[in-house]
Order: sequence, then structure tokens, then C-alpha cells
Amino acid sequence: MKTEHKTAYTLITSDENSFSKFLESFEKEYVTLTGKNLILVISEQFNASNKNILLFLKYAHEHQNNGMSFVVVSKDVDIDEFPETFNIVPTLIEAEDVIEMEDIQRDLGF
Repeated sequence: MKTEHKTAYTLITSDENSFSKFLESFEKEYVTLTGKNLILVISEQFNASNKNILLFLKYAHEHQNNGMSFVVVSKDVDIDEFPETFNIVPTLIEAEDVIEMEDIQRDLGF
């Protein structure tokens, strides 16, 4: 797992060769990532199912409960098949936009 610290968020990408190894690495490192907005990029090579992506839902809820954003980047998924509170977008640019919008909402007290 690769982490890259940006000004407004931490970008997480995979250097593993399978989804299960990526998830395992993420779970081990998650404790060091709390308190930061996160963008998690699911590699297209994984061909991850909705069921796999939903494994990150508990982390997304925990992050949101702590006043931080958690956005998953995954192409070719139907976002209507996920809970409305789970931020899933197809591109990194859209993920950055979600972080910016949620930061504005928090600043305004929403």
C-alpha cells in the first residue's frame, strides 16, 4: 500500500497484486490514518466487486463520525448500489471535489 500525503488529504493506492492483500495492508495501517481526510483508489486490476468495496464502509463511517472525509475512487461501479453516505466516485478529481465540499460543509457547521 502506498500513501501520499497531500495538503487536504492522504491518497492511498495499491502496490499489492490482489484486493485481499490491499485490504489487509489498509486494515493494518488504518490506525495511523485517522484524523486525516482519505482518498482510497481501488486498482482497476483488482476488478473489485461491490461486495469487496463495501468492506471499506465501516472505515468510511468511522471517519465521518470523527469529522473527516473518506472517499473511494473506483471506476465502473453503480453508486446507486451503495449507501448514500458512502462516497464513491470514478475519478481522483471528483474525490478531491468531495473532500473540498465536505470541508466547506463542516466549516459552515452542517
